[in-house]
Amino acid sequence: MQIYYDNDAKLDAITKKTIAIIGYGSQGRGQALNLRDSGCRVILGLREGGISWRNAAKDGFTPLPVAEAAQKADIIQILTPDEAQGETYRSAIAAAMTPGKTLMFSHGFNIHYNQIVPPKNVDVVMVAPKGPGHTVRSQYEGGSGVPALIAIHQDASGKARETALAYAKAIGATRAGVLETSFREETETDLFGEQSVLCGGISHLILAGYETLVEAGYAPEMAYFECLHEVKLITDLIFQGGLADMRYSISNTAEYGDYASGPKVIGEESRKAMKTILKDIQDGTFARNWMLENMAGKPFFNAQRRLAAEHSIEEIGKKLRGAMKFSGDGKLITEDRE
Repeated sequence: MQIYYDNDAKLDAITKKTIAIIGYGSQGRGQALNLRDSGCRVILGLREGGISWRNAAKDGFTPLPVAEAAQKADIIQILTPDEAQGETYRSAIAAAMTPGKTLMFSHGFNIHYNQIVPPKNVDVVMVAPKGPGHTVRSQYEGGSGVPALIAIHQDASGKARETALAYAKAIGATRAGVLETSFREETETDLFGEQSVLCGGISHLILAGYETLVEAGYAPEMAYFECLHEVKLITDLIFQGGLADMRYSISNTAEYGDYASGPKVIGEESRKAMKTILKDIQDGTFARNWMLENMAGKPFFNAQRRLAAEHSIEEIGKKLRGAMKFSGDGKLITEDRE
């Protein structure tokens, strides 16, 4: 598989075009600021008066209503939440999709699951950084970048790949490396990774470990340190050198425990669950359930979010982080939140 770097992309493919970023959350903010710093002409399409509108103004942008930004733009990058993109597209963007424009995404969900069906005479591409927008920004500011994926769904102009690579370069991704994939592959692997490992897997593994220790009578502070705080120390080693570097750096006792006890936690039952999760993603069951959840007003989602916020691990963590000077250094999330 080819990896694209800075020399493979030409910024002038997009610097004379107007790029509308729709949404100013984590990815929207990170990508918009990086594009602007790379010399691109960036406008923002946002909901008037919202928290994102105020955050954008603080960062020196003059936000526009979504429909106006879409009309003015040559490249429209939709970075609102997946569940909102379809309605936003239909109500404020579809009318602006005239021949020669580029519709862009950082996740293939809405194209892959047909929530958005663009006209055939526009380019439809993806530039998907493999990290949160806050990291996209912090890595760019540090002279580095977050790796990204690109994908081409429609190439009406014959220059869709050139546009995608130029955009990837402007947000810093080609400093680290860019791989090409498809909307289907990116969507299905991304959802699976989030649900089974990166978000669902890790968070519930942390909570299960914390609760096991606390229920056994150990101090919540000790449980927090052992099951949450040290996760970053371990994942940093894995990030830099894979599982081999992590195992090299830990004690022999810890490595033995890895081999002897890890399969008891993540065993055949977990693998069966992962296969079920993947099947639901592949056949559209997850996407359908998520869109129905939104149509119903997110009752399950909101209830789970509330319960998660009330868990004792959050209270203990806030207290411990507040008592440790180092824990606030290099804070990633700096903008106002609702």
